[in-house]
Amino acid sequence: MRIWKYAMASTILGSALVLGACGGGNATEPGEEPSGEAGQATGSVTGDGSSTVAPILEALVEEYAGVEPDVQVTVGTSGTGGGFEKFVQGETDFSNASRPIKEEEIASLEEAGIDYTEFLLAYDGLTVVVSQENDWVEDLSVEDLKKLWIEDGTTKKWSDINPEWPDEEVVFYSPGTDSGTYDYFNEVILEEEDLVSSATLSEDDNTLVQGVQGDKNAIGFFGYAYYVANKDTLKAVTIGGVEPNNETIESGEYAPLSRPLFTYAKNESMTDNEAAYNFMQYTIENAGEMADAVGYVAAPEEEYEKDMEELEALKK
Repeated sequence: MRIWKYAMASTILGSALVLGACGGGNATEPGEEPSGEAGQATGSVTGDGSSTVAPILEALVEEYAGVEPDVQVTVGTSGTGGGFEKFVQGETDFSNASRPIKEEEIASLEEAGIDYTEFLLAYDGLTVVVSQENDWVEDLSVEDLKKLWIEDGTTKKWSDINPEWPDEEVVFYSPGTDSGTYDYFNEVILEEEDLVSSATLSEDDNTLVQGVQGDKNAIGFFGYAYYVANKDTLKAVTIGGVEPNNETIESGEYAPLSRPLFTYAKNESMTDNEAAYNFMQYTIENAGEMADAVGYVAAPEEEYEKDMEELEALKK
């Protein structure tokens, strides 16, 4: 296992995690190159999609470069919806998603003649955060979240939730509308109602992190790994008394904000592009370890075994 520093999702404050990542399948000491057969594949692979999934993929890409230096892997972060748009256009070999693919996206792929396979990468707990300077909010219920985040034509103040809290306007930071995180929050919290119109929206989770860090009246939400990388300056709000952590996310106790993370592979790329197949194979083999390393929760081993069987079936 190789030890390396990975600047979590390019966080501007420079928060870094020291990760233990599998390189080439054999253990190595710090500073050594991964052992095993390297350089067997050549070519290029392109992916796009969820910024929530990006920390896992970016870490995998960096490790993979040490195993297959002649394969160029590019991964964009235009959001789950934006990634599927590129997938439909045939621009990418895989598309990362922080929610399951939608019916209309399935229909668009069918119309475009693109067959795909869904692979489960990890689990995430969508994390609601405030600044550490906020000394009044510790816990919110789902109903509190609805009252805060649903647009109802009023100016939202903290005292609306609890009269003992400040009579100050709440400042909102949310993922953008192309984000699977936005879609998930909209479904399970807002129940398809409009998000508060005063919210600052961004597909870049680091923008949300910085916004909440800089304002004691701010509240935001994003993937758990972004909280883990910035927990010295952010405070995770418990939901119904349940804290987001590896145990509560994996067990589902952190409901309704626990969710799966996926990548969708283009079947034709897996059969016709040896580099794409090789990288996806490496991704499935190492996704669990990388998920744990960057702050998400690995899926059960049998899920990765199922993923691998489905990938291998594409080559038969």
